[in-house]
Amino acid sequence: MLQTIIGIIAMVIGILMVIYSRWFLEFIGPIEWAERKIHPEGGSRLAYKLIGFLVFLVGFLIMTGWIKSIIFLFFPGL
Repeated sequence: MLQTIIGIIAMVIGILMVIYSRWFLEFIGPIEWAERKIHPEGGSRLAYKLIGFLVFLVGFLIMTGWIKSIIFLFFPGL
């Protein structure tokens, strides 16, 4: 039950980061690496959207219980 709640919270945060990436940019500030490397395609806004998508994906994996399988796939010795 707890993993479902944590997963849903992470998914909501990820969705909000994607939708309100402009607000995150104004509140947190620009990401210098993103401005240097992916500036023509959106820079920091695109980086916040990608981070939001990753947070959503991790939240989904936590909610469904697949996160353990993914971790053991990449780190079999754990």
